[in-house]
Amino acid sequence: QVRLVESGGGLVQAGGSLRLSCAASGRIYAVGWFRRAPGKVREFVAATSWSGGSTIYADSVKGRFSISRDDAKNTVYLQMNSLKPEDTAVYYCATVDGSYLYTRWDEYEYWGQGTQVTVSS
Repeated sequence: QVRLVESGGGLVQAGGSLRLSCAASGRIYAVGWFRRAPGKVREFVAATSWSGGSTIYADSVKGRFSISRDDAKNTVYLQMNSLKPEDTAVYYCATVDGSYLYTRWDEYEYWGQGTQVTVSS
């Protein structure tokens, strides 16, 4: 069992930046970030493979967000730049013991509790 804890959320003005962290209680493999805005379904944001050598992004965040990992710290980051009001959501990280990139929420096994990101206009 892996515990994930997200942090780094908060309130930021449009155009600003935030860095989210996802700290794991143990070794993590493939990791993804998802978000859920009020009244909307959970949405894929970004994912990294177990090695960190491959990443993938949702079109809505491509060029603005960057996912990275520090396996020595069992932590994955989501750097979010040029934030927009439509990025407002609760952001979740998830992990699965797999070798590929996973973009569907039902492919992940362990989830964090989420961190709120609010972008004001």
